[in-house]
Amino acid sequence: MKYQKEKGGLIGQILIELKFMSEQDLVMSLADQYGFPYMPLENYDVNPEAVKMVPEHVARQYFLVPIDKIGNILTAVMADPLNDFAIRDIEYLTGCKVTPFVSTASDISRALDRFYGKHQQAEQTDVSKFNFGNAPRQVDNADREKKE
Repeated sequence: MKYQKEKGGLIGQILIELKFMSEQDLVMSLADQYGFPYMPLENYDVNPEAVKMVPEHVARQYFLVPIDKIGNILTAVMADPLNDFAIRDIEYLTGCKVTPFVSTASDISRALDRFYGKHQQAEQTDVSKFNFGNAPRQVDNADREKKE
């Protein structure tokens, strides 16, 4: 707590920085606490058709990867599965019900680069940037017009 007062930041990110736990340990703890299934992306066969349903800038903004679509259900792996704004926007854009899974920010970052191409601006993957449910909506009118 002293370190947090001095340096600031979320306690989970501080525990990772101080090597008290790994990013995966943190995400698995949060998944367990909130009841979201954990999905490591390294060995998962992502459905390319699901990826095409979500524009790259939206996937990067919400830090999520759509991984599968069965019927009217779109499965998306998210760094912040509590971000209801993201879920509602993806549901609006795709016309599907979203089932969120959780994964590490670094896993999602690698998957975004793999499925959408390398991001031009190298960003540091930092779990502390996720508000766990408090992020603002980011879908713009151009995305809404494409839908209609």
